[in-house]
Amino acid sequence: MDPYVIQMNSKGNLPSILDVHVNVGGRSSVPGKMKGRKARWSVRPSDMANKTFNPIRAIVDNMKVKPNPNKTMISLSIGDPTVFGNLSTDPEVTQAMRDALDSGKYNGYAPSIGYLSSREEIASYYHCSEAPLEAKDVILTSGCSQAIELCLAVLANPGQNILVPRPGFSLYRTLAESMGIEVKFYNLLPEKSWEIDLKQLESLIDEKTACLIVNNPSNPCGSVFSKRHLQKILAVAARQCVPILADEIYGDMVFSDCKYEPMATLSTDVPILSCGGLAKRWLVPGWRLGWILIHDRRDIFGNEIRDGLVKLSQCILGPCTIVQGALKSILRCTPQEFYQNTLSFLKSNADLCYGALAAIPGLRPIHPSGAMYLMVGIEMEHFPEFENDVEFTERLVAEQSVHCLPATCFEYSNFIRVVITVPEVIMLEACSRIQEFCEQHYHCAEGSQEECDK
Repeated sequence: MDPYVIQMNSKGNLPSILDVHVNVGGRSSVPGKMKGRKARWSVRPSDMANKTFNPIRAIVDNMKVKPNPNKTMISLSIGDPTVFGNLSTDPEVTQAMRDALDSGKYNGYAPSIGYLSSREEIASYYHCSEAPLEAKDVILTSGCSQAIELCLAVLANPGQNILVPRPGFSLYRTLAESMGIEVKFYNLLPEKSWEIDLKQLESLIDEKTACLIVNNPSNPCGSVFSKRHLQKILAVAARQCVPILADEIYGDMVFSDCKYEPMATLSTDVPILSCGGLAKRWLVPGWRLGWILIHDRRDIFGNEIRDGLVKLSQCILGPCTIVQGALKSILRCTPQEFYQNTLSFLKSNADLCYGALAAIPGLRPIHPSGAMYLMVGIEMEHFPEFENDVEFTERLVAEQSVHCLPATCFEYSNFIRVVITVPEVIMLEACSRIQEFCEQHYHCAEGSQEECDK
């Protein structure tokens, strides 16, 4: 028998595992017995796969409910601003992509952290005297999601913990738990426009805390922290020596009565990894270009964190080269009018939605200051037939064909998140259906009949 030849059984059929004879080095092996390994199939998912959990998918996919067939489905749940076709990127942005493609210069591999010229453009765009940047401070990634993933991977080891907002973007938990990192939730306070409960936040910090995630402007809340509140957050991080992962994908997407403050402009003491991307502000989430900005003026990260990010980026060899090639024109040529029109539309829809829902008994919307979302509190005592926000959402789909995400998706309760990127006529129709739904199910709480009669 020749070495390393698999012998078939006498019938010429594919053998079962016990029919396989392997001859190694000219010596016949015993069927079914292999040194160091059992001769049977045993393929199982990895621990990382088993630990990966997406709260949104777990809840939404388990909703056993069909929409009302007599009403067109309105989805106010998807954070993709392009879904309804009413929000499109600027022609300058698409032309930049055409030019990059037609040039033929961007068809090969780029460095894993991105082209130097592209990183220089990002550094120049976000550079300011309060938070200076150079190309060496920029890592390009496949969307902001990968930027967050790389930051968590470079800052935290299995067994350590990170601090995450509640309610907050579910991806933080998904990524962390897949890496064996514990998630600790700090509270956002709806009565204070979703500011952080700083005392409770600081109480969570221990010797195993690897980083603090701050999402500003917020998904799902649509809140924007004031300069003073950000300074208080930074004071906690400085006092406890905890680095910050700043998810600033909605940076600059704030309404006219509010100002966005990048965290890195407010501190020279706290090392910050700021994550952003093209997805939201330029309305191209499918193009998958994000970035990490390294702010470390006291050299606390040193070379180790920078080198670690480079090594981690080499796992997938960086983001799309065509988009990188278009980046210079995108950043330099997109007109201010485009940004202003997008924000004007979002604010108009936020005002419309807030006004309509605030007039509905049993609902308590909180007016957003930016991003693309609005959170609506449900006074569950007035809807006793629903056990929680998930049941409320399911019945809203079944009866009115309006789909919002329950706050349970964001580790919270008794709220729903409404996306405000839909066309105005659809937003009005959705609010009208929500009103009809609430009127049908609203009950006066015990002892409040006099208030209900009003």
